[in-house]
Amino acid sequence: MKIQCRFFASVREALGASFEEIELPPEVTTVAAVRAYLRQRGGVWDEVLSDKNLLRTAYNQQMCAADTVLTEQCEVAFFPPVTGG
Repeated sequence: MKIQCRFFASVREALGASFEEIELPPEVTTVAAVRAYLRQRGGVWDEVLSDKNLLRTAYNQQMCAADTVLTEQCEVAFFPPVTGG
């Protein structure tokens, strides 16, 4: 399955990428599994996407839970918590 991954703010800066199209293996079926799959790249990917880092996720531009199931050509986004005032 192919998906679109987007990275925002400090995640984008650390990874040096804002967008990537990824071909996933069949066992990667949820947003959490995408995060784990990308962490396997090691180095900065493992550090930035580590479970110790509080990150927000969106599926097709809607906030989502880690267990959200993926569909072909969906968009998954990772970004740090946002504050404002």
